[in-house]
Amino acid sequence: MSERTTSISVQPSTERAEPGQSREPHLARGLGNRHIQLLAIGGAIGTGLFMGSGKTISLAGPSVIFVYMIIGFMLFFVMRAMGEILLSNLNYKSFSDFAGDILGPWAGFFTGWSYWFFWVVTGVADIVAIAGYVDKLAPGTPLWIPALITPVVLILLNLPTVKAFGEAEFWFAIIKVVAIIALIVTGVVMIATNFTSPSGAVANLANMWNDGGMFPHGLFGFILGFQIAIFAFAGIELVGTAAAETKDPEKNLPRAINSIPVRVLLFYVGALVVIMAVNPWRSIDPASSPFIGMFTLAGLGIAAVVINLVVLTSAASSANSGIYSTSRMVYGLAQDGNAPKAFGKLSVRKVPQNALLFSCIFLLAGLVLLYAGDSVIGAFTIVTSVASVLTMFVWSMILVSYIMFRRRRPELHEASAFKMPGSAFMPYVVLAFFVFMLVALAQAEDTRLALVVAPVWFLLLGAAWYFNRQTPLQQARIEEWKAENTGIPAAAASGKA
Repeated sequence: MSERTTSISVQPSTERAEPGQSREPHLARGLGNRHIQLLAIGGAIGTGLFMGSGKTISLAGPSVIFVYMIIGFMLFFVMRAMGEILLSNLNYKSFSDFAGDILGPWAGFFTGWSYWFFWVVTGVADIVAIAGYVDKLAPGTPLWIPALITPVVLILLNLPTVKAFGEAEFWFAIIKVVAIIALIVTGVVMIATNFTSPSGAVANLANMWNDGGMFPHGLFGFILGFQIAIFAFAGIELVGTAAAETKDPEKNLPRAINSIPVRVLLFYVGALVVIMAVNPWRSIDPASSPFIGMFTLAGLGIAAVVINLVVLTSAASSANSGIYSTSRMVYGLAQDGNAPKAFGKLSVRKVPQNALLFSCIFLLAGLVLLYAGDSVIGAFTIVTSVASVLTMFVWSMILVSYIMFRRRRPELHEASAFKMPGSAFMPYVVLAFFVFMLVALAQAEDTRLALVVAPVWFLLLGAAWYFNRQTPLQQARIEEWKAENTGIPAAAASGKA
């Protein structure tokens, strides 16, 4: 096997390790098949579906189902690319590792910290959503209470072993799945019985196209629908950050990744078709969850309350996954000298608690956003737009890594038992789609802000990397990478890093 199968970001030379500390991953493989499957489902069913789909429907009309199908189709290839590379070297802890190994140490730095920032921003969006749903369940509750309590609860869920986190996410995901299935079943019954709403609208599949057709706002409205919809899929790559803690990854990761198309069709398309068939799309309130609206319309008052709790749980689940991901990402960055050493230490239960506490502190930004914005949904839209740009950057780095993986390590690609379909051209198709997504985000004022914030973040990150790359550790890693990927001996590369 090629020497390049040893990742420099996972297995640096021993002289770079701390005294008495092995540089091998110490994270425990405590996530079993049911954990990783439900973790993948939980990542595919985000807060954006429950809270943001109302606005997406108002922008795109019934064509929103095509929006979700297209995004799901494209992201399937991102996941397959990620899966093939991760399984080519089980020493990779995450996609940040393989980006640094294949593209260079700078790529691991940019990918890791951007993914950290993405989940922090997403966590803030989830806290904004949680505060909004607490207000619906208990009107008059000060918004700062749930915004302050949530990070504390997340810390308590993540400080125990990774298996405890896996159990929490397993049940969070079960709740989301049951809620969506209950909504689909309720909607099918309402359609079958020709349910009539107080406004006189009759539940019928024809509601999907009898009010302006499938594209009532034309191509422009269809494009606008991608703005919020893309955020609903943020977190779909979560299984990639759990690779180092997954039991039997060769079997469990492919199962989780290959089930993505089924999840998209059932949970996204199925739920939205039912919602718009029962409730004509123009009558859906963009500022609230259409899931809650449908149960309320059905006269199931208690069910509407339960769905409020479910949506709140979904937001908590997303934030919980985010804290898990950021703690592992910062841990990996610290292991490679891209973050303070303290973040690279594990507790006796093999949890990176310093990195965990560091990430949770930033969730308090949700407090500021809640009181600075005009509305919960307004704050949610702004934050999710920023998160969408960041997650597309991470997905793009996965694809660029894959393109270079096939070019530089063809023997590993040929030997792979989990090859990406259409590997010669689909990475370029998906990258072009992400360019289209940036154009879509630029079409509205509330999402355009993300295109201003993101460049500022990358400028700051570039400045941080400029100083970090001067350290002896990074210089050594850069030299080693150049020697491995260009054929230039490390000694000859020393003056060119």
